Amino acid sequence: MIDIIRNIIDKFELGYIFTIGSFDVSVKNPVEVSRILNHFVREGYLCKFSKGRYYKPKNGLLGNLNPDSYQTVKDLLVENGKPIGYLTGYSIFNQFNLTTQVSAVLQIGTQKDKKTVKRGVYRIIFIKQKNTITKENIPLLQLLDCLRFFKIVPDAVPDSICGRLLDLLSQLTDIQTNKIKRLALKYSPQTMALLGAMLETLDKNEDTTLLFKKLNPITSYQLYISPTILPTQKKWHIK
Repeated sequence: MIDIIRNIIDKFELGYIFTIGSFDVSVKNPVEVSRILNHFVREGYLCKFSKGRYYKPKNGLLGNLNPDSYQTVKDLLVENGKPIGYLTGYSIFNQFNLTTQVSAVLQIGTQKDKKTVKRGVYRIIFIKQKNTITKENIPLLQLLDCLRFFKIVPDAVPDSICGRLLDLLSQLTDIQTNKIKRLALKYSPQTMALLGAMLETLDKNEDTTLLFKKLNPITSYQLYISPTILPTQKKWHIK
């Protein structure tokens, strides 16, 4: 069985996290599979990421590299083939080029309340998402989360964040633009105001009526964006 399991693992990419359930033979004897995997850990062929989770290490200049953020949390993102969560927050700030900082905190958008967990070098925090999570919605929810957490993007100035988000929003199709407006209705007033101002900056004829009607006319949002970057901000009470 050792050779069978090693041959299967040899086909896995470096950094790919797997469990006993990744092997068909585990159905026959999961205890034996566990013993073999732990033997591989002792001999250095595998690394143990957390209880019951293993990976083939990729070597770097300073030793073995940790699995990437997706591998770390992939079991928390999909269940029975359907998305139940998505990466957001700091890792998306970096992915969208809003910041160059890399964080040891991973944030996951999810519809269910969950407690913070620790995996490897990462601390995983769950953020409540009121919208339905689907494969098509996830990129739009990630964009909305960037608007929601606009003030906490690390090591970045408001004008550069706004400019980059305008660029990302400009790449949406008409269908995606209409959908992101609907999804934003379940977000904070600041998120709706910022989205409305950005969409109108990109297209002065964009219909943002639903977003604008949801806002309290006496509430303002201190985001410190230059009027030259976001010329529509006054209408949306952004300062």
